[in-house]
Amino acid sequence: MRGKLTQIEILDKAWDLISQRGADVSIAEIAKSAGVSRQNVYLHFGTRGGLLIALVRRADLRFGIKTEFDEALKLQDPRERLKKTLDAWLEFVPKIYPVASELIRLRATDKEAAAAWEDRMADLRDWLLDLTHSLKQDNALHESWTSETAAQYLWAQSSVQIWGLLTNDCGWTEENTATKMAATIADSILGSFSPEPN
Repeated sequence: MRGKLTQIEILDKAWDLISQRGADVSIAEIAKSAGVSRQNVYLHFGTRGGLLIALVRRADLRFGIKTEFDEALKLQDPRERLKKTLDAWLEFVPKIYPVASELIRLRATDKEAAAAWEDRMADLRDWLLDLTHSLKQDNALHESWTSETAAQYLWAQSSVQIWGLLTNDCGWTEENTATKMAATIADSILGSFSPEPN
């Protein structure tokens, strides 16, 4: 029990440090912040890469995104199913943005950061593909989309990168960003279930 608790404490301290100072923080700094030895960190996670992957997976559990996606997938109305999924994701993005943007920044030069980011993105693409398969089965996707291309488009258009450009570079509010992104995606991929324009 204590070992599991220590893992969570290390991950939460690492999350806070990376959010504040960037993903270049060392294992020694993370260990010091968590009140454990460097050896203890390596004992729990094996490598820095292992720590980063555990860190991003912990965020999913900590903020409950998979539970939200599962709940959305149960909805009968395709439009509501898509809306709830996008609402859940676009509420999650601001919570993970400080760490996610660091992993994105480092992934071209840091294989461990790239592996951690791809680990989460692979799961996200799978979750979105489950959604678009369900939309296709309900004849809710526009005829120009396959389940696969709709999932890819949804993944790209709701990405952390685009969210960051709109909120940071363009100065949009988080609420306006989420509303516009969700509406644009729904208008693009849904057929007769497309929401009425505001």
